Amino acid sequence: MLWHGKPWRSMCKGLVLGTLLTSFMLLLYSYAVPPLQVSVTEIPVPFSCSSHLAQAPSLSNSSGSTSGWSCRPKLNVMFMKTHKTASSTILNILFRFGEKHRLKFAFPNGRNDFYYPSFFERSQVQHYRPGVCFNIICNHMRFHYEEVRKLLPPDATFVTVLRDPAYLFESSFHYFGPVIPLTWKITGEDKLDEFLRDPQHYYDPNGFNAHYLQNLLFFDFGYDSSMDANSPLVEEHIREIDRRFHLVMLLEYFDESLVLLKDLLCWQLEDVLYFKLNARKGSTVSRLTPELYEQATAWNLIDAKLYRYFNATFWRKVEAYGRERMARDVAELQRENKKMTSICIDGGHAVDASAIQESSMQPWQPLGEKTILGYNLKKKISKKHQKLCRKMLTPEIQYLTDLGANLWITKLWSHVRDFLKW
Repeated sequence: MLWHGKPWRSMCKGLVLGTLLTSFMLLLYSYAVPPLQVSVTEIPVPFSCSSHLAQAPSLSNSSGSTSGWSCRPKLNVMFMKTHKTASSTILNILFRFGEKHRLKFAFPNGRNDFYYPSFFERSQVQHYRPGVCFNIICNHMRFHYEEVRKLLPPDATFVTVLRDPAYLFESSFHYFGPVIPLTWKITGEDKLDEFLRDPQHYYDPNGFNAHYLQNLLFFDFGYDSSMDANSPLVEEHIREIDRRFHLVMLLEYFDESLVLLKDLLCWQLEDVLYFKLNARKGSTVSRLTPELYEQATAWNLIDAKLYRYFNATFWRKVEAYGRERMARDVAELQRENKKMTSICIDGGHAVDASAIQESSMQPWQPLGEKTILGYNLKKKISKKHQKLCRKMLTPEIQYLTDLGANLWITKLWSHVRDFLKW
């Protein structure tokens, strides 16, 4: 008889221990208690906290403008990192710029996010003290404007990025599905299709991680994602975002967005070069039929209203920039990105996780899957480009560690996943 005796008892103990450990780590990772917040006297943040600001050279705006005006690079930036919007690629741009100019990042303490989905609090920032000054804050958070505002100088530039809500929903549904219990009971080969047939049958706004299933953008900005989409509060909140953010970029027009970002911050072209990071391999991406697209848009109606509003503001900014000038600058950015691809990337394209040769180049993977692509550095890169190539290809978790972020909870969770082969 196979199922008796010590082997069976040992197996049961192992399963129970593994289940308890996994449950504990999931709770710890998702809801680790932020540092205790103590009432302290408010100390104003300086107007600008960069020791380099006075020495920062004026740069001519070389984006095709004939006006000949010059500006100083802006060094204080708040990037609201939304989910599934190519925000990790923008994060890499900010990491490189901040490192290059020796700027001070406001990093989370213990994790790679600010205790999301809890609201952001200053006490979650590594090395925070009242009055201490930071240049850049850019990790995932549930936005809390007043708390963020008290961390940064008054001249800080606020930027963020949006994505067509139907495609964002598809990406979020598949990426976060393993940690959303509401989706576990969905049957059939295509869970997304089944869910969108009758979302209310499966959805509970109070369910664990349910925020990933509806109006995720609105939730990230700190608002109630399950409110009535026709409430006047929706329009009021959208206008509030417009007042607070200097630039809202769009994933669907990523290069145009980076040109606007470069112009707004008075940065150089090299500062906004990029490789696409955290991309899923094509076989895991659902192809939304026109019907599914409409269903996903209707289900995420608040996000759709948000996107439509900022799609309009985006193109007004493009018009103000100049269509011809934008076309020239986008072409230049694409040429330089292509050049860097030929210099840096082995094979010239992203590869499956199993084909990545350096562990330091392995991107973070969703639970139970290895669907996120990464890169291999070329073996022979000129000394001039070695550092830039590596920085441009370094995944988020590794770059955070290089910059001094304390990620003990994230790393512990990673070790548990490796042990359980997740």
